[in-house]
Amino acid sequence: MTTSLELDDIQGLVTRGYRTLTSACFLVLATAGPAATARAALGRLAPRVTNGLSEPSDTAVNVALTSDGLRRLGLATPELNGFPYEFVVGMTDPDRSRFLGDVGESAPRYWQWGGPAGPPVHVLVMLYARDGGWLEQLEAEMRREVLAPGAFTETVRLGTVELTGREHFGFRDGISQPLIEGLSKAAAARDGGTDGEQVVRAGEFVLGYPNEYGLLTDRPLLPPAYDPLGVLPRAPEGGVDFGRNGSYLVFRQLRQNVEAFRDYLDAETRRPDGSSDPAAQEALAARMLGRWPGGAPLVRAPEHDDPALATDNGFGYYATDPDGLRCPLGAHIRRANPRDSLDPRPGSADSVAVGRRHRLLRRGRPYGPDGTGDAPDARGLHFLGLNANISRQFEFIQHTWLDNPNFNGLHDGPDPIVAPRQDRRSTFTEQGRPFRTRHLGLPQFVTVQGGAYFFLPGLKALHCLCTAVPEGKRQ
Repeated sequence: MTTSLELDDIQGLVTRGYRTLTSACFLVLATAGPAATARAALGRLAPRVTNGLSEPSDTAVNVALTSDGLRRLGLATPELNGFPYEFVVGMTDPDRSRFLGDVGESAPRYWQWGGPAGPPVHVLVMLYARDGGWLEQLEAEMRREVLAPGAFTETVRLGTVELTGREHFGFRDGISQPLIEGLSKAAAARDGGTDGEQVVRAGEFVLGYPNEYGLLTDRPLLPPAYDPLGVLPRAPEGGVDFGRNGSYLVFRQLRQNVEAFRDYLDAETRRPDGSSDPAAQEALAARMLGRWPGGAPLVRAPEHDDPALATDNGFGYYATDPDGLRCPLGAHIRRANPRDSLDPRPGSADSVAVGRRHRLLRRGRPYGPDGTGDAPDARGLHFLGLNANISRQFEFIQHTWLDNPNFNGLHDGPDPIVAPRQDRRSTFTEQGRPFRTRHLGLPQFVTVQGGAYFFLPGLKALHCLCTAVPEGKRQ
């Protein structure tokens, strides 16, 4: 049975990454006064929010809220029990920080925004436009509508650089994305036999639909008093379904130390006479990532980049590269999406099914030195990931696959690109015959500069939040 998605109620960020809208910025806001004033300002913004049916050619707007933001807008603390624990306590909760590896230089106390010592984070307004001029106009409109006196204050404005399809380490980005069941791309993939294993049930990303277990992911249900106008659907369990068509947004500002990355590649690949070897540097970088800079996967193109495979995503590991001789076992893309390579029964449908339960929709944007709240010369990625279960999806990938030094039979090798380095013993191993090659003392290439967990509500839920909070809850 094909899933039918209520695209007019789902925010557009879920259904598309706005790749043709190459300019973007993110406004992180905090409420500045009474909840009623903030709700009124958000209510003026709500009609501008882009839904999943739209195919915007000029601009797009999406909105998300933290658990503190929902409280400040009138959802009293007891009513947040339907939200997952990790969302309610937030990304900077000490237990969550340790679990995510946000320690050392990435500890929340050093963050530019979202940390315990900084100003509060309540609402995220995401703005996209086809070029800088359109973005400037859109941002001005949003500021007039939302940043009205007494409604919100600006915690930070997070700018981005023009979208080119490359991230700052030099690799083609955004290739491996799950296909959501119920969307046209997923149907085409299954009908055409291409990338069919990348099709994931809608409930892994959108609340209110069956997930990969055939169940409904837990979602927030509110007392009927919160929806006196009957805007939201009634849940079989009782109450109104505030979560339907919503998703959870993980936002992390990741600073990339490009100089350290290039210096390490150079030091590890110098010729016997001490001179630099650019080709060897590119090959080592590709093995650390699992793809060549142009996008070709090593499992298909182990010796050199191949433009014909730039967007290839329909491959596995078990049949062609079970021992990591083409794509190292600890390479970044092999960790982030192990495909058919892990238990139970590597190479089987059961192995692929495990991977589908731990996928993310990535909607990140690179940033440069302009307007990030970071150091003047900083470069990096505003990582945005959408999922229906933060713990089982984002946090599992981060902790169990990326940060884990014992992933896939390794012993001292966390992710060579993004994992934190708590000591200088981190290594990257290239499997080989007759000998493996071990690269020792990987420095820290990526540090966290800010972040928060957000709820991306369906449009009906957003309308309800702005207009239908019970009188007894209003402030």
